[in-house]
Amino acid sequence: MAKNKGEEIINSKSSLKKRIWKHLPYYIMMLPAVAYVAIFCYVPMYGIQIAFKNYKPVWGFQGSPWVGLKHFESFVTGPNFWMLLKNTLAISIYSLLAGFPIPIILALMLNEVILKIRKPVQTILYAPHFISTVVMVGILNLILSPSMGIINNIIEVLGGNRIYFTIKPEAFRHIYVWSGIWQGMGWSSVIYVAALSNVDENLHEAAKIDGASLLQRIRYINIPTILPTIMILLIMRIGSLVSVGYEKIYLMQNSLNLETSEVISTFVYKRGILNTNYSFSTAVGLFNNLVNVILLLIANFISGKLSESSLF
Repeated sequence: MAKNKGEEIINSKSSLKKRIWKHLPYYIMMLPAVAYVAIFCYVPMYGIQIAFKNYKPVWGFQGSPWVGLKHFESFVTGPNFWMLLKNTLAISIYSLLAGFPIPIILALMLNEVILKIRKPVQTILYAPHFISTVVMVGILNLILSPSMGIINNIIEVLGGNRIYFTIKPEAFRHIYVWSGIWQGMGWSSVIYVAALSNVDENLHEAAKIDGASLLQRIRYINIPTILPTIMILLIMRIGSLVSVGYEKIYLMQNSLNLETSEVISTFVYKRGILNTNYSFSTAVGLFNNLVNVILLLIANFISGKLSESSLF
């Protein structure tokens, strides 16, 4: 028996070597991606330990004293915690509910456009994605300017009073979310357009013969085809629900709209980075990631049960 097991191990190793050698060019092509993930994703995880220490650069990782969960407690029990969590979730959920379906609808529409027209339309829709965040916020300030903005000019022509949109707390989320949707909907639709290219044209031909309308073919053929892709991307979006990038929000912030614009990422940037409180910022970042992982696991479990489409 021991001899047979030894022979099996030797054969499996030999088979593994043969498979690696057979697909060696593909493994070589993977090396840059593996190296990138290892260097920029796994190596920095060594620094997570400073979330549990009173880290000072002059003391280093090992020399900084251990404080346990002090920074986590400071964040969770702080006076701004519930406001930060509410604003972060409000913006994230608003962006998800309003922004997630639009690229799907756009892809379904583009799929029905004649190929000659589709290319220039796609180019126009993709272009905003390449506008930098600083330029984007500058465009918003010009459009919404109370003195020369086109929106206020239209309001004045219609007999209304000019509105200073950027200082109104109640307007901040709408401006942030819908400008983001406009900027990203074209680019986000790319993956759905690619998924729709896998739809069997014979199904459409058969549906046409049976008298199915365009909407019926979209509902019963196109949408079921891209549903696994939709579910995977939805799970990934839910898994980053608590993570809101600080750049655009920080540029749009002012002292009058802080009650709705201050989110966890901007708070961490101000208190952790600008005030050089690196341990605190690391602790809050780790807290964010833990919440995102929990949400990802829950969304993945529910998706697997309901639609049989999941990440793992």
